[in-house]
Amino acid sequence: MMSMTHPTHPFRKYAFVFTLALFITASWLVFPAFGWLSDTGAKTEPVLMVPAGFTGPAQNASPAVVNISTVRTVSAGGPVFHHFYRGPGGQQDPFEEFFNRFFGDLPRQEFKQKSLGSGFIMDEEGFIITNNHVIADADQIQVKLKNGKEYKAEIIGADATTDIALIRIKAEGALPALSLGDSDKLEVGQWVIAIGNPFGLEYTVTAGIISAKGRVIGAGPYDDFIQTDASINPGNSGGPLINMQGEVVGINTAIVAGGEGIGFAIPVNMAKQVVFQLKKSGKVTRGWLGVGIQDLDKELQDYYGTQKGVLVTEVFPDNPAEKAGIEANDIILSVNDREVNSSRELSQLVAGLSVGDKAEIKVNRRGKIKTFTVKIAKRDESSLTPQAQGTHGRSTDELGIRVSKLTPQIAQQFGIKDDQGVVVVDVAPDSQADQAGVKEGDLITEINHQAIKTPADYQDITNGLKKGDAVHLYIKRPLSGYLVIKLTK
Repeated sequence: MMSMTHPTHPFRKYAFVFTLALFITASWLVFPAFGWLSDTGAKTEPVLMVPAGFTGPAQNASPAVVNISTVRTVSAGGPVFHHFYRGPGGQQDPFEEFFNRFFGDLPRQEFKQKSLGSGFIMDEEGFIITNNHVIADADQIQVKLKNGKEYKAEIIGADATTDIALIRIKAEGALPALSLGDSDKLEVGQWVIAIGNPFGLEYTVTAGIISAKGRVIGAGPYDDFIQTDASINPGNSGGPLINMQGEVVGINTAIVAGGEGIGFAIPVNMAKQVVFQLKKSGKVTRGWLGVGIQDLDKELQDYYGTQKGVLVTEVFPDNPAEKAGIEANDIILSVNDREVNSSRELSQLVAGLSVGDKAEIKVNRRGKIKTFTVKIAKRDESSLTPQAQGTHGRSTDELGIRVSKLTPQIAQQFGIKDDQGVVVVDVAPDSQADQAGVKEGDLITEINHQAIKTPADYQDITNGLKKGDAVHLYIKRPLSGYLVIKLTK
């Protein structure tokens, strides 16, 4: 029997060659990074989307990150009805003897309140940067290093306006320290690492990116926050935000209540200016022009025919700007040839000038460019009303209260019909005032039986009280009547 054979099809004969050619072509199109598959000889650098690891920067930085625990003494109890002994004007009350007999001798009680935060060592001498709110009003400050050693710390200085504080520990030998980077070089999308003690969990490392720069969140007149999605939680406050080179680029400070992946850090370049002054003198001195300012919105830009500058809404009498000739409705274009296009930029720039410096202020006055030489004065943070601080954010005092003069506009806003007292326009969350029940719109008419008519009266009385003194606020609340709220300074 003859065997049958089938002739080979021409395609089958070259199938292997065709398949190999197709594979090479596809590889060249899909994987251009494989230079050996391309006849061009060009080399393409791979794009680093996620760092190979955060271990190196985190391990190098963590020994200089510290755990800060504080103890505060809080007073409570005592003669709770004391403020009902006398009327609003201080006159004798017929029931005073009754209250004195039954309630006048109730003892005051004190209890210890503990809190936790973070910080980082900035040099071998033991100077530590943290947040002001971490150590504010602390009776004791304990610093714990990663190696387990603990030290008592002293406060060198603090600045509530920027929420930056400088403390110091004294240890035997050199301490590990972190290098301060340049926050101006940060770019959105850049990887960063946050190290701290969130919820008391020591030396936790979280990573994320820079989400935005220059954020204004209403924390103070110098808001310029770095926004990041690296986890920042209670206990992280005061800890460092570092770049992939292990340099500090920010100080972890705040979170958005109820928000996930939204944290804020103080740029390290701002911190450098504050820390330098705190280390030198224990306090911060800022420059002052003496003007109320406002950003130019679209309508104002159209009205004034310009898109650049910051509008002067008010010039305060006997202050540097008025003495130099600057007027309300002028538009400030630059300070010492540095352009300004927001009230935040102008405030920061002027605040950075030294008292006594002469600054060249260029303004647009009804279409004409004029230049004025202004001698910078010292900014008095405590006596500023909200109008004097501009419209871009203000600070509360140590009780957690910000007050304002009772203007017709504010009275209308809060439904106040009285013309005596100062109105509470802001209450800091979780502050003494907040916990005691002070609310926005409250009208403070007396403190410790002393009449309050202006913000200056309020400042004089509260500044004259010592730490631990009782602060009794006699308040009229719209639609509720009078009440007394008791705090402790």
